[in-house]
Amino acid sequence: MFSLPSHPVLFVGAGPGSADHLTLGALRAITQADVVIHDRLVGPEVLDLIPPPARRIDVGKEGFGPSTPQATINATLVAEALTGARVVRLKGGDCGIFGRLDEEIEALEAAGIGFTILPGLTSATVAAARIGQSLTRRGRNASLRIITGHDMAGFADQDWRGLARKGEVAAIYMGKKSARYIQGRLMMHGAAPDTAVTVVENVSRDDERILPATLATLPDAVARVAGPAVILFGLAPRKAAAALSLRKEAHA
Repeated sequence: MFSLPSHPVLFVGAGPGSADHLTLGALRAITQADVVIHDRLVGPEVLDLIPPPARRIDVGKEGFGPSTPQATINATLVAEALTGARVVRLKGGDCGIFGRLDEEIEALEAAGIGFTILPGLTSATVAAARIGQSLTRRGRNASLRIITGHDMAGFADQDWRGLARKGEVAAIYMGKKSARYIQGRLMMHGAAPDTAVTVVENVSRDDERILPATLATLPDAVARVAGPAVILFGLAPRKAAAALSLRKEAHA
């Protein structure tokens, strides 16, 4: 029988939204927690699994919107762990991908508090599955890039020349605001305007939308998106996945 680690803090990846994408370890951690400190992007299906006796602390961040300061999150994590409670730090997707995991670990280490990391499925893997594609394919791309559309200084810089090569595949997180910048940089370095791009909004949730596009139409596609989204550069939905998405949108 699988048993949870004895460390007072568990960093848990909640997946992109649906409870179907939780690992068994994540499920056990959530249902046995005394305190759950969670992000805004954790899906409601996952939050519903938190037992009533457990305290929930929302420390959500929103890109270019209201956010809990990272210093406050660090302090909360340390304070709750020092009470002796079993603390779950629940992060959307995989806690080690654009989740500020290192900063929170460093705060725990400074306080002498132990921790364990339980990884989760990141949006890129689930989004690719939802459009019926693999993220790597023999003869097409021998590497995969997971990149962010912005960083602390603004729009994030990347190896645009390498990414613009034919056959390259990338999952772009936090790229809605920077879609036109990304488009311009890629085209400037030789990417074809008709390169396939897919925008997947609210990955795996009931209100998920799949928007097929090209590099030329990427800004227009992103303009239609209100929720969190991942941009799959170099991938188009297979016909069956695209047809299913259109049927869902028609009935929404």
